Amino acid sequence: MVHVLSSRILLRPTDPERSRTFYGEQLGLSVYREFGTGAERGTVYFLGGGFLELSGRSETAPSPEPRLWLQVEDATAACEELKGRGVEIVRPPLREPWGLVELWIADPDGTPIVLVEVPADHPLRYRP
Repeated sequence: MVHVLSSRILLRPTDPERSRTFYGEQLGLSVYREFGTGAERGTVYFLGGGFLELSGRSETAPSPEPRLWLQVEDATAACEELKGRGVEIVRPPLREPWGLVELWIADPDGTPIVLVEVPADHPLRYRP
């Protein structure tokens, strides 16, 4: 077994400055560190704990397109805050059949981002 010490998702934006504005100012992520100089510098943001999720089954090979799953306390409040910051809402918060409340947005390059609220009565809130 490989002992993973940390993880991160790597994105290669078409316009790094526009993406830094989106993730840092509009989404409000805190900067962990920056490296390099100028417009092509790298910026690493905190995302909380990271996980690899395998779920469901697909009949075709998965898309190479990354997707971000970010847990928030209150999806409705997050939706209003993001709208106020000029973020386009792809789909407003809805309770899914599996019990989570999901809000869908996308970054400037179209990378799908799901903001997820785990309701108080959801099994993810309980550990046996």
